[in-house]
Amino acid sequence: MSRVAIVTGGTRGIGEAISLALKEMGFTVAANYAGNTEKAKAFTDATGIASFQWDVGDHQACLDGCAEVEAALGPIGAVVNNAGITRDGVLSRMSFDDWNEVMRINLGGCFNMAKATFGGMRERGWGRIVNIGSINGQAGQYGQVNYAAAKSGIHGFTKALAQEGAKYGVTVNAIAPGYIDTDMVAAVPAPVLEKIVAKIPVGRLGKAHEIARGVAFLCSEDAGFVTGSTLSLNGGQHMY
Repeated sequence: MSRVAIVTGGTRGIGEAISLALKEMGFTVAANYAGNTEKAKAFTDATGIASFQWDVGDHQACLDGCAEVEAALGPIGAVVNNAGITRDGVLSRMSFDDWNEVMRINLGGCFNMAKATFGGMRERGWGRIVNIGSINGQAGQYGQVNYAAAKSGIHGFTKALAQEGAKYGVTVNAIAPGYIDTDMVAAVPAPVLEKIVAKIPVGRLGKAHEIARGVAFLCSEDAGFVTGSTLSLNGGQHMY
């Protein structure tokens, strides 16, 4: 029986690429999604990857959702915490709801999913958790105190949980993508996007499949000696 992997936010963008890469590796993949049922159905129809709906920022929903995945597919061996949102704005204009929702989903989702799966991985003596951080969690970004704080928190969360899992065969790592060619980045006004690309030494945006290949490595048997690490995939924009 192949190992089961959950990818949160796994039916679109970077998450979709990760789901496909893990399936290609031989994992049985469960793609979590929050609300776009039409897109999730189209994704499942096209890929054969089962999709499951719940809000990763809701603790009980994560416990219930992971139990549903295990009942359908088997014990969860890998989790990729990819789901995230933005609610950008300078601090003077940022509401508490804008702050709280980003923290609840982006950082809280990592905690909730780990609580739902880490114990089983530890008992079985094998597990992979990969948390998707961000270049903006490493370097900061104007107008993103909420997003940068949440993503920075993910990097600290990763290092701490890695120490808990290491002796049980459970690795915990993070990937910090730079600017990737996704719908979210495509929504950035063209003049702003040109300035962003100008600061990337390789001279282009990243591709979703490049992030997915990094995740695939960290979820592999070959990555058993890698834990507590952050893999920065940003085209040289921030050498951290």
